[in-house]
Amino acid sequence: MSNARGIDDRHCACGACSPQAHEHEAGAERREPLLMGASAVLFAVGMLADARLETFLPSWLVTACCYALPYALCGYEVLRHMLRHMARGDFFNEFTLMGGATIAAIALGQLPEAVGVMLFYRIGEFMQERAAGNSRRSVRALLAARPTTAHEMLDGGATRETSPAALKPGSRILVRPGEKIPLDGTVLEGESQVDTSPLTGESVPARLLPGGRVHAGTINLNGALTVEVTSPFAESSIARILGMVENAAARKAPTERFITRLARWYTPAVTGLALLVATAPPLSGLGSFHEWIYRALVLLVISCPCALLISIPLGYFGGIGAASRRGILIKGGAVLDSLRDIRVAAFDKTGTLTQGIFEVNAVLPAPGVSRENLLAAAALAESRSNHPIARSVLRAARSEGVAPLDAAITDMREIVGKGVEATADGAQLLAGNASLLETHGVTPLPVNMPGSVVQVARNGDALGALVISDRIKPQAPGALKELRHLGVNALVMLTGDRESQARPVAKELGLDALKAGLLPEEKADALEALGPTRQTLMVGDGINDAPVLAAAGVGVAMGGLGAEAAIETADVVILDDNPQRLPELLRIGRRTRRIVWENIILALGIKGLFMALGIAGLSGLWEAVFADVGVALLAVLNASRAGRA
Repeated sequence: MSNARGIDDRHCACGACSPQAHEHEAGAERREPLLMGASAVLFAVGMLADARLETFLPSWLVTACCYALPYALCGYEVLRHMLRHMARGDFFNEFTLMGGATIAAIALGQLPEAVGVMLFYRIGEFMQERAAGNSRRSVRALLAARPTTAHEMLDGGATRETSPAALKPGSRILVRPGEKIPLDGTVLEGESQVDTSPLTGESVPARLLPGGRVHAGTINLNGALTVEVTSPFAESSIARILGMVENAAARKAPTERFITRLARWYTPAVTGLALLVATAPPLSGLGSFHEWIYRALVLLVISCPCALLISIPLGYFGGIGAASRRGILIKGGAVLDSLRDIRVAAFDKTGTLTQGIFEVNAVLPAPGVSRENLLAAAALAESRSNHPIARSVLRAARSEGVAPLDAAITDMREIVGKGVEATADGAQLLAGNASLLETHGVTPLPVNMPGSVVQVARNGDALGALVISDRIKPQAPGALKELRHLGVNALVMLTGDRESQARPVAKELGLDALKAGLLPEEKADALEALGPTRQTLMVGDGINDAPVLAAAGVGVAMGGLGAEAAIETADVVILDDNPQRLPELLRIGRRTRRIVWENIILALGIKGLFMALGIAGLSGLWEAVFADVGVALLAVLNASRAGRA
């Protein structure tokens, strides 16, 4: 239908509107079949038994019950919208087309045909609204994941039930087995498994330990958890997801904007053509006014742009809904259109192609230094750092039974781009790259292995080195192979890491090019050098990726570990950090656009054919209404395929 009754006006159904609004919508859906059913029965009785009824009932009563009443029941909403639009000075829309055509048919004495036009128009409209409602509900299913209560932990161990929106960062909550986690936070106590499928679509439960991050909307499966809230409900994962999906419906694709512009001149044009058909031939002596006005009415009925105005937004909305069920958030139909042109895909390394979880792969003590002493010194120096490499050193030390004493540190300083300098029990400790040791006059241990090298020294003596590397995501090789099959000609890595760290990953994944050691602004320049911006897709996860994500034709943020800036800037957010979602994204985008254009060609082609037949007098109002409703339903059914992509 038109935008007055279409998808765009109801995208709030994804979660923003009230329960009362949903109840009102559900009530309207229940009433509509009853009205249409009663109208269809009365109309059928009139068409099949008109003459027999008039033998024992006044003809005016038969006309009133079998034609006028069904027309009023089916046409009330259409006529009301027609008058409302006309009062605002809008004379060219679907309601004036249908309302005006049926009123003119009644004036010509074609009451049964006028009722048939209105009845089948409303049936078609109802079917389209049902299809649109199903698409909205597929996205609205996200709303079911929104938690409604939280158990706040009070002093003394007691709990009280409260609204998640009432809690602030720093609050502690208890999440019992089987409950939805109400807010984003960090696990303080307890172990469990969590079902993340409501947010990410991932069916395999994730294990949670103290220190792990939890997200609102996921489900705690089998253990009680004490969680410290890290962000208010309005900034939680589920709230952000709902907001993104709601806003996506308002961000129209170029094809949608084209159809909207087309409708502005299409309706006045066909109205003018109908007026010309009604007047020019009879004034030229080619027939009666009655005959040509009837043909003009056929033209008005068949020219209704309903099929385009409902099926195009429905197609995009279906694509967005299909992606959301796979844990892919697409911020508008324009993104789906852009995916058709992608020929170059660029990737950040850490957290995008790799897991962002560093591991110590080699412990290389200097001559005369034991493995345990090297690990203990490195862990002690790194014990107050939050850097991922520091955490990997601490994990390696603990796994070998070496536990650093944080209390022994009396001074610690992180040197950006180099490492850590610390003082412990009067001894100077260094842990960082070779440049850090050379700055202090220490000769680093020669290392010829791929990965990040942490050189360790104490009181001017080199103790050895640790080699740390990231793990490639297991889904990355398959995802890149599929992207090539989908026509992506160049796969490139753009990373701020050193080339010695990035080169082994790029080589193992078979990437076409690597640009390493890039600052954020340099990443954007490097992306532009790869080709036309509209053909580029950039995938990243960190705050340093925000500029290049904004510059790309389509920017994709890995949302699980990603920084807020990257998620907000990107056009697409992948919730489960799975690279395999990238080929799925391209397939959904291209399938949705193909379906949209199939509907455009189908609607304009069939309508053009029947408009010509109507002008030639080869089709009447019955054929026109069946063609109009049929095209609309075919377009809607075709558009609904996008939701099953």
